[in-house]
Amino acid sequence: MCGRYGIEQAYVQLALRYQAVVKAIDPGPRYNVAPTQDVPVIVAYDGERYVVHHRWGLVPNWAKDLSVGARMINARAETVATLPAFRESLERRRCIIPATRFYEWQKLGKTGIPHTILRNDGFPMSFAGLWASWRHPETRERFITCSIVTTAANQTLRGLHERMPVILEDEAVTLWLDQSIRDPTRLQQVLVSDPEDAVYAYPVGKLVNDVKNDGPELVESMSEADLRGEWESVIAGPKGGLLD
Repeated sequence: MCGRYGIEQAYVQLALRYQAVVKAIDPGPRYNVAPTQDVPVIVAYDGERYVVHHRWGLVPNWAKDLSVGARMINARAETVATLPAFRESLERRRCIIPATRFYEWQKLGKTGIPHTILRNDGFPMSFAGLWASWRHPETRERFITCSIVTTAANQTLRGLHERMPVILEDEAVTLWLDQSIRDPTRLQQVLVSDPEDAVYAYPVGKLVNDVKNDGPELVESMSEADLRGEWESVIAGPKGGLLD
């Protein structure tokens, strides 16, 4: 899955990268994007692309309340064409969720060791995304929400987590944003794992565990001494250790 990521590029850079028009206020670099927050997405409409904000956590139009979105931050590529929550969005409401990096936690003790994952070529990642529109039944306030499509992790990341976001290359980005394409089979063909040599990961400190933390210090590499200490503390116990 993908439950935390960072987007450090300025919106003007995203506009150049995706040939899009900016329609959202740039908050500056974000190193710790969390579910239910507003995030930048790239959408296409009438032949134009736009940088806009959607709330992370897809809420289908038939949902009873907004809290549903907290459970729908990711959509599995294998079932996205059949599940009612995502099926219509796959056909009609697709987007790109740009990211500089994302995070996964290597299982260790109760919290695990956070790792950040980036592209080897230094370019931002283009996550395959879906969006939906939902109105509050009483206030009629409209919320535009989104979800990141995930697939099986490649060999590079399998030791951290069994899933990873679908990272689209430029040709697939064009297909994904093409409103005229609605064939689920064709769309699912691009929902595959990134090549093993396309991404790399390194451990970072536990500041990223708290959504209140958001700064460049979150992506500083954990020292070998600190990493060794984390492993030794779990192995030795006394509580929550591997020897308990």
